Amino acid sequence: MKAAVLYGRDDLRYEDYPMPEIKKDEVLIKVKATGICGSDIPRVLGDAAHYYPIVLGHEFSGEVVEIGEAVNSVKHGDRVAGAPLVPCFECEDCQKGDYSLCKKYTFIGSRIQGSFAEYVKAPVRNVVKFDNKVSFEQGAFFEPSTVALHGLNRIDYEGGHDVAILGGGTIGLFTAQWAKIFGAKRVFVFDIDNDRLALAKKLGVDVTINTLDSNFREEVKELTNNRGFGFVYETAGVDITMKLAFELAGNESGVCFIGTPTKDLVFTPHLFENMNRKEFNLTGSWMSYSAPFPGKEWTLTAHYFSTGELKFDDSLIFKKLPMSKIKEGFDMYKQQGMVKGKIMLINE
Repeated sequence: MKAAVLYGRDDLRYEDYPMPEIKKDEVLIKVKATGICGSDIPRVLGDAAHYYPIVLGHEFSGEVVEIGEAVNSVKHGDRVAGAPLVPCFECEDCQKGDYSLCKKYTFIGSRIQGSFAEYVKAPVRNVVKFDNKVSFEQGAFFEPSTVALHGLNRIDYEGGHDVAILGGGTIGLFTAQWAKIFGAKRVFVFDIDNDRLALAKKLGVDVTINTLDSNFREEVKELTNNRGFGFVYETAGVDITMKLAFELAGNESGVCFIGTPTKDLVFTPHLFENMNRKEFNLTGSWMSYSAPFPGKEWTLTAHYFSTGELKFDDSLIFKKLPMSKIKEGFDMYKQQGMVKGKIMLINE
C-alpha cells in the first residue's frame, strides 16, 4: 500500500509501505478520510515524534475490508470511525474506566502505524460504526468531537446556565455544540477571528465575542448581569484565554482546561485569587474515553451526527487534499495563521 512515512523533521515521504497484518481481534480499515490534528504538527515540523520512521494520523474514518477470526461485532463493508487510544485494560486506572489516564497505553498514529495511509488496522473495540447518513469526512471528526464531549463532562455539567467557550477552533466549536445539546441557557464563543465566530453562529451558538474588541469585557458584564458564567471551557491552550477563564468564571462555577498549553503561564496573585474568591472548581481534560470502552463520547457522537443535532458544516474543513499531497498540507502550517480549520486528507 501507499503511506506517508515520516523519517525526520519535515521529512515526510508518500511511498510504498507494508500492508498491516491483522490479529484475530483486529480489523483492517480502508482509510477514506483522515484529518491533520494540531498534535501532528510538532511531530512533523518539529522533533516530537516518538521514533522514525513512523506513519502518523489518528483522526480517521473508513470502511472495514477484513476482520479477524474472533470478530463478530462488525462486518466487511461497515463504515467506521477509529478510536486511536489502545489502553492496557489491566492497570488501576483502566480498571476504574479511566482509560485516558493509562500509563501503559499505545496509540494509533503516534506510537504505532496510523491513518496517513491507504489502510490501517485497529482492535475491534477501537472502531465505532456510524450511519450511512454520516459522511466519511464527518467520521474523521469523531475524535475531536469526543475530546470536546469528554471535556464538557469533566465538571459535572448541567443545563440551564450560560456557558463560555474560549477558542473557536474545531474542539471549541464541538464543545459549544455539546453544551447546547445538553441544555445550556446560552453559549458564548470567544475568539479573535470573525470567520470562526461566523461559523460558530452558523452552528447554533447564541453569542459570539471578538476579544480584539477593547470593550468586550464590558459587553460580557452587561449580557451576564455581571454574574459571569456557570461553566467555562478553555479550548485554545494559550496564555490569554487560560487567564481569561479566571476572569469570566462565575461564583461556584466550573472551569475546564481542554486546550493544552505549550508555553509557561504566569498568573498574577490578583488574577489567581479569582479561584479563591469565586470558589470555582478548576480541572483539566485529557483525551476522550470512558467505560465501557471507548465510551459514551464515541457512541453519542455517532448518534447525534446521525440525527443532525450535532451539526457538521463544510466550513470546518479548511482544505481537502489527496493523501499523496500530504506534504503540501503540512507546508501550509509553516505560514502562521494561514490554516483556519481542518486539513482533511482523502484516499480516492
